[in-house]
Amino acid sequence: MLLKIHQFPCLSDNYGFLLHDPASGETACIDTPDAEEYLHQAEAKGWRITQIWNTHWHKDHAGGNGAIKAATGCVITAPAGDAGKIEGVDRTVDQGDSVSLGAYRAQVINVGGHTLGHVAYHLPEASLAFVGDALFALGCGRMFEGTAPQFWASLERIKALPPITTLYCAHEYTASNARFALHADPDNEALSAYSEEIAVRRARGEATVPFSLERELTTNPFLRADSADIQARWGADPVSAFAALREAKNSF
Repeated sequence: MLLKIHQFPCLSDNYGFLLHDPASGETACIDTPDAEEYLHQAEAKGWRITQIWNTHWHKDHAGGNGAIKAATGCVITAPAGDAGKIEGVDRTVDQGDSVSLGAYRAQVINVGGHTLGHVAYHLPEASLAFVGDALFALGCGRMFEGTAPQFWASLERIKALPPITTLYCAHEYTASNARFALHADPDNEALSAYSEEIAVRRARGEATVPFSLERELTTNPFLRADSADIQARWGADPVSAFAALREAKNSF
């Protein structure tokens, strides 16, 4: 039986995710922005929460750990570089490690930059990845703790995933990201078409998450910092172009 993903809005602009393996009956929370909502959603689905996979330490990603663990006795996996700031951690992971949900295995990718220890969880068998705040549709997370070389290296790891990978990020920021992307890369026809589609979807109240890595590779200016078009406007090499883009987005 295939994995099931239940996505739901929580807090002001977060998405919550429950990852369920019908064969084993296991369910993992991907981050825990709102413990009450996660417990409610799991109960409504008839799923038993057995694990939490945290991507990073920020409260809107790990703030519900304690309450969910108290209610379910679940096992919490968290990034080694952020674990000291996360409640209830049972296991720490980093680049090259893996976690399992039933027979499914998720590869851990270090995507530090937004926070120093941020990780993503890639399930190759299911062609999907949970990327937290490292990457958004047409954007990326703010560089709160890391450096531009570190963050660019993290984005290169995401870029190296199979293009068919479906990406799940944690926030509905796509409309805002599209406005900046058009400013950053105004001659990109694929981006213009994508931005128009996003506007229609948001006007209908539809989510823009998840999204396709393949499409991001041609439209997301942060992933295109190694392209000639972006470097002509933003910097002579990928790291400097990425740094300039990130700084510009901070005040856009």
